Amino acid sequence: MEKADIGLIGLAVMGQNLALNINDHGFKLAVFNRTTSKVDDFLNGEANGTNIIGTHSIEEFVSTLESPRRILLMVKAGEVVDHFIELLIPHLATGDIIMDGGNSLYTDTTRRVQALEEQGIIYLGTGISGGEEGARNGPSIMPGGNKKGWSHVKGILQSITAKVDGKPCCDWIGEEGAGHYVKMVHNGIEYGDMQLICEAYQFLREGLGLGVDEIADIFSQWNEGELNSYLIEITSHILRVKDIDGEPLVDKILDTAGQKGTGKWTAINSLELGIPLTLIGEAVFARFLSALKSERVKASKVLAGPNVAFEYSSEEKETYIDAVKEALYASKIISYTQGYMLMREAAKEYQWNLNYGGIALMWRGGCIIRSRFLESIKQAYSNNPDLESLLLDGFFQQAITSTQNGWRKTVARAVESGIPVPGFAAALTFYDGYRMASVPANLLQAQRDYFGAHTFERIDQPRGQFYHHEWND
Repeated sequence: MEKADIGLIGLAVMGQNLALNINDHGFKLAVFNRTTSKVDDFLNGEANGTNIIGTHSIEEFVSTLESPRRILLMVKAGEVVDHFIELLIPHLATGDIIMDGGNSLYTDTTRRVQALEEQGIIYLGTGISGGEEGARNGPSIMPGGNKKGWSHVKGILQSITAKVDGKPCCDWIGEEGAGHYVKMVHNGIEYGDMQLICEAYQFLREGLGLGVDEIADIFSQWNEGELNSYLIEITSHILRVKDIDGEPLVDKILDTAGQKGTGKWTAINSLELGIPLTLIGEAVFARFLSALKSERVKASKVLAGPNVAFEYSSEEKETYIDAVKEALYASKIISYTQGYMLMREAAKEYQWNLNYGGIALMWRGGCIIRSRFLESIKQAYSNNPDLESLLLDGFFQQAITSTQNGWRKTVARAVESGIPVPGFAAALTFYDGYRMASVPANLLQAQRDYFGAHTFERIDQPRGQFYHHEWND
């Protein structure tokens, strides 16, 4: 029997769609699932008529693969990944390759890369973004780990990935857990983007009192310009969907949001590395706050606040809509700025060689955060590979300058009306803090020295010299 080019374990929705994608691109594929009935269901259903080989044991699965064996795990992150690695190892040979396509924590990937290299097995942590649609038609793929395996999987991964201007949205990210790290930051930015869109929606809906259909039209218009992105596009679609009673389906959905951990991991890592990832952190906290539904209902009955809906003239309507658009665009820039600051610090901390412009290109297609201005990020790093912050690039400086009046107007009006805009406000506060040559941390250092003798540096002395003052004398 002809051997398979690659094997895939895990036939949930993402795994099935990736399997079909791989088959469509002419690669012979073997599949396995822990619940083996899923293999038969898949072959008799979606995969009927394909060249996909179904297997019913790890031994059979491995035996169908061409050497060096290339295996893609599409299973739940955590212990399940380690479980399958343990099952596979006795049947593998030196030089065989395991890829983890799930949302694994990057530190787990680093551990697995190192442990498997000692056994002669090549391990790749391969971040995949795009949801089930991307998996089927072309996702964004972010591979990292043991680079010895890249040449063996490059052809397959770049064939099945999304293409923009003929270029694959997949390239080598870096060593150890770098691939999964970049995917983690991608998801953190995704959290931020989604939160910002929701804040814009709430301002338009509750502040201006606009109807859902009109807001859908507004998002469609925004998607034609600088805010063009996958998330803006699907938001306009979502708002047009009606329930069986003709009312907007979005109004029937319980307002409690879940999260699978990647956004939280991004925020935690920013604290560990000392990077002010304020917008993404607020996006995570906003989901936590949404989960307190019963408490919020109780609080809504007893806690006072201003009237959310505010009065405005017909002339002011378009001004407010434009202001919200500017707040959304400016805050989105801050979200990417913070995400790239975090990746830059991680590269220093973990000694990775990340191609920041290349990462922007990989995010232009297939992934959830794909948007028009990723090309501008690529150009910024092409102009200056050592760019410390996107805010120091001319394009983004001009973009922030042209939008900040509307951004400030939106945040101020929201605060006055009691409309929560944690993302908009966190982004604006970060921007104002970042552009300040002096911040009140001098007073903070004096306080720390007063009660704990933590010492401080002086502006009239060389950096690195520390002083203590006896404040009570």
